[in-house]
Amino acid sequence: MSKDLRSWLSLFILAGIWGASFILMKRGMFDETGGHIFSDSQVGALRMAIAGLVMLPFGLMNLRKIKHWKQVVYLLIVGSCGNFFPAFLFTFAETKLSSGLAGMLNSFTPFFTLILGFLFFKQKIRLKQVIGLLIAFFGICILVGILNSAPVEISLIHVGAILLATLMYATSLNTIKFKLSEFKSLEIASLSFTFLAIPAWIVTLSLNTSHVLQTNEHAFEALGYISILSIFGTCLALLLFNRIIALKSPMFASSVTYMIPIVAVILGVLLNNEKFYTSQFVGMLVIVGGVYLVNSKQK
Repeated sequence: MSKDLRSWLSLFILAGIWGASFILMKRGMFDETGGHIFSDSQVGALRMAIAGLVMLPFGLMNLRKIKHWKQVVYLLIVGSCGNFFPAFLFTFAETKLSSGLAGMLNSFTPFFTLILGFLFFKQKIRLKQVIGLLIAFFGICILVGILNSAPVEISLIHVGAILLATLMYATSLNTIKFKLSEFKSLEIASLSFTFLAIPAWIVTLSLNTSHVLQTNEHAFEALGYISILSIFGTCLALLLFNRIIALKSPMFASSVTYMIPIVAVILGVLLNNEKFYTSQFVGMLVIVGGVYLVNSKQK
């Protein structure tokens, strides 16, 4: 299988994993009737704590790979900006924003990736990339119905939380590509989580998470969803994500944020019997076209 084909296949698989993550986050916070289980902070903390525990053995084995203190700094940047803080920011935003709007805002990641790559890593910005990003963003607006919906009340602080998370994602992306290229995907993922495992568990315990497990009848079911989110939506996804960056580029990897809303719409149709509109299919085609244009090779 060629490198390009492996990259595109990995991108679609990653989009499927992260597209399902929005549902898992909701299932961790609310039961089927909408009753409250874990808070957004508790879900974020549990997600990081479980992921840290899973990755800890691999991280301890890979500690010998670190040769300089700067590598520790870069790994901390990747762990905190690529996973730790966004885990809290996204669950916080999910308490007030729809999944569609959250997915649309998440698509700012490629924009920030392009800008930070230009400002700090001497990456050129091609006109074709900018046009492709705008086309894909327009496709997301069609897909989630932003252009057709009546005006809705939007909480600026929750919108800002997602935008801050996307800026952090872009920082992590560029750091992996340009500062940690000597590490393999598993080494980056395991070491970054190992450094954050203890802080994650401290935050989890300080949020009185054990009280919810003792008093809420749906807590262990929600914990199961959070565990799936941690193992697949965080650990496995990060390994795949780092591999995509190594195979292609930060811009290509960040394109996954355009594919996630497509997965979210498909899952909504399959799992929640939501209606599927022609405009959504058009939006999907526009998104794929934009993503292809962004990542097509320069002649």
